[in-house]
Amino acid sequence: MFATGSDYRQVLVRLKAEFERRYNDPKLASMTSPTEYELIRTLGSGAFGIVKLIKRKSSDDFFAMKILVKAKIVRYKQLQHTYNEKRILQSIRFPFVVSLKTSFKDNSYIYLVMPFVNGGEMFTLLRRHRKFAEAQAIFYAAQVAMALEYLHSCSLVYRDLKPENLLIDYRGYVKVTDFGFCKFIKDRAWTLCGTPEYLAPEIIQAKGYGKSVDWWSYGVLLFEMAAGYSPFYVHSADQMAMFERICKAKYKIPKNFSSELGHLVQQLLQTDLTRRYGNLRNGSEDIKQHGWFKSVNWIAMLNRELPAPYVPQLQGPGDASLFDVHDEQNLKVASKCEYAKEFADF
Repeated sequence: MFATGSDYRQVLVRLKAEFERRYNDPKLASMTSPTEYELIRTLGSGAFGIVKLIKRKSSDDFFAMKILVKAKIVRYKQLQHTYNEKRILQSIRFPFVVSLKTSFKDNSYIYLVMPFVNGGEMFTLLRRHRKFAEAQAIFYAAQVAMALEYLHSCSLVYRDLKPENLLIDYRGYVKVTDFGFCKFIKDRAWTLCGTPEYLAPEIIQAKGYGKSVDWWSYGVLLFEMAAGYSPFYVHSADQMAMFERICKAKYKIPKNFSSELGHLVQQLLQTDLTRRYGNLRNGSEDIKQHGWFKSVNWIAMLNRELPAPYVPQLQGPGDASLFDVHDEQNLKVASKCEYAKEFADF
């Protein structure tokens, strides 16, 4: 719990120190397959592996386990990304982000075990509602702003903000997930990574960039939550046309946006970094103090004391009904250790 009268800047300083202590002392994954867990079903799949719902055999505790294929990680040159993801997940602790419980590796796979956030993806909820009323968008946006503020205070740039990477927990609160593109940076990053519709102009233009790219993506997220579509959406598969619109910040504010929301989106979707909210002298305070958030009690939100506008209907902690059904695939573990050298320090 965070005290109502606490100086939040001091709280962030303390959380940053705790992050750095864990980050500088990474724990190695155990060289064993996770036999203490029962595999229940697949929750999602990606280019490098799958996410499964698992249950600890000795208790009623459920988790989400990301299972990554060593061979694919090496083939697609994702080794550093994967090391980064594990180290960051081990180190972060904040109400609105997921963090790592434990990790394993065997001859063929690596396993990252995280809490199971069972309310599904915001992406699914948004598609079902088509768009959110502003009060609901404010509720989610406030939590995402605090999550980004926390990550940035730890010198982390997230780089993949989108509704698919925001999970809803059983009480209706948000958890940021998937730290595959997250990076610890002291100065600038140059890698082209992220999801095309959410990329900031400076990433597309290969200019070198910092944490302000997350505030651009945040502006796209606010727009999408309230409009039901992306500000830079184009009616074709022509990605270059979309990139051109992004680099010129060419979009229209929908008529249903309140003037406060329209203003905040415009201050975030600024191609000029000297004018983009989140990147100015007051940092994230310019966003949190904005008129659109005037109804938010930030400490109460941080303590998750406010009623959520939507609470998922769930049968219990292991209910995965709000996740899409996927074909199940059996894991085939090789008889000898693959890529032992590459994953020696994992």
